[in-house]
Amino acid sequence: MVTIMLMGQLQTTEGERDVACQLPEPMTVRQLIQRQGETMEPVLSLMKQKKLLVTVNKRIASEDTRIQDGDAIKLVAHDGMGGSGLAPTF
Repeated sequence: MVTIMLMGQLQTTEGERDVACQLPEPMTVRQLIQRQGETMEPVLSLMKQKKLLVTVNKRIASEDTRIQDGDAIKLVAHDGMGGSGLAPTF
């Protein structure tokens, strides 16, 4: 099992900030997020826009970092200029 912690203003569509996921085999952070389906759609959208900071086990990582059972993943939205990445851009 891995834990995904959504930091700052990030949350699932159900309003959750911590998500425990079964990990049947090693995969990338992106694959894990995609496997969660619609509940993680806001997070996946930010990932596609390159507006997501990723850490795995307290180390800077990326959406392509391979994870395994027992890992802790933290995701934080950003806009590249110190903002959360969640506000509309003008």
